[in-house]
Amino acid sequence: MSQIEKLLSVKGKPMIHHEGYIYTVERTTSTKLIFRCQTRDCKARCHTNLSMDIFLSQPTAHCHAPQPDRVPVIQLKNEIKARAVTTDESTSTIIHSVLRTYPLSAAGELPKNEALMLMIRRQRTGETVDVDGRLPEKLRKTYRDEDFILYEDKNLIIFTTQTNLSILKQNKHWFADGTFKVCPDDYYQLFTLHAMMTNTIIFLVYGLLIGKSTEDYNLFFEKVLVQDEFQPESIMIDFETGTIKSVREMLPNVLHKAIWRQVQEKGLVTKYKEDECFCLNVKKLIALAFTPVDEITDGFDLIANQFDNDADDLLDYFEKTWIGEPKRR
Repeated sequence: MSQIEKLLSVKGKPMIHHEGYIYTVERTTSTKLIFRCQTRDCKARCHTNLSMDIFLSQPTAHCHAPQPDRVPVIQLKNEIKARAVTTDESTSTIIHSVLRTYPLSAAGELPKNEALMLMIRRQRTGETVDVDGRLPEKLRKTYRDEDFILYEDKNLIIFTTQTNLSILKQNKHWFADGTFKVCPDDYYQLFTLHAMMTNTIIFLVYGLLIGKSTEDYNLFFEKVLVQDEFQPESIMIDFETGTIKSVREMLPNVLHKAIWRQVQEKGLVTKYKEDECFCLNVKKLIALAFTPVDEITDGFDLIANQFDNDADDLLDYFEKTWIGEPKRR
């Protein structure tokens, strides 16, 4: 006879699986647990000891066929909930990871992705916000006990410290970037400001934005710039139209040279949007600003060799404008 398999329901209550049937606890006595079939209309029952590893009374007859495919679903939901609480993985990462080991034979029982995503959000909401929907105190301070929340509402959260803002003010050249892979589900992107400190580019301001419109960026810059009299001379930004327009509006004295204009003029917009390798290589060119001066030339050579021939004009422009030496490709 097959052994009893112990399970937990999505709500954390004990269940058992035996020969394709799943049982839930109906009631408990001082010496045993009484289980009933999970299927509502089935009257099958069984009794186990308190540790749920021995039958004291064998299962009675069921009115339906066994449903072993329900077990992987329960296990999948439990793993998703556990990872939602114990890790900082994105929702999509958790779902993709747990589905790798999900059996194809049980595909018919698999919940829709939307339901799994909602499960993760609900699990994390209880852990990350208070009754007013605000971040808890443990996330509002740094390890040095500095305030870490500069601004917070449903449309924007800005994380930084006064120390970071002081460093930002001292720097005349800023760098800005947006990423989507590590962004919480309720926000569209994590937008960051960086600057140089002891020959290293460091993150200084983090913003969770709900979109990528000019208005979204304007609100971010408005809340940051009001903190002090910042006077950057340049800011290197990515190719988002909203970012470029916002910088022009909020920092009119900043000199910003976007390679995006060259991508447009060279007829490479479609390639940038559709070719992931090309898009990544263009961003690598921008990232040369983070490279030590004596390594820039070699770095450019390595990156340039990864482009196709149709990007030669773009590379010519970049080298003449930013590198200043003939290509050695």
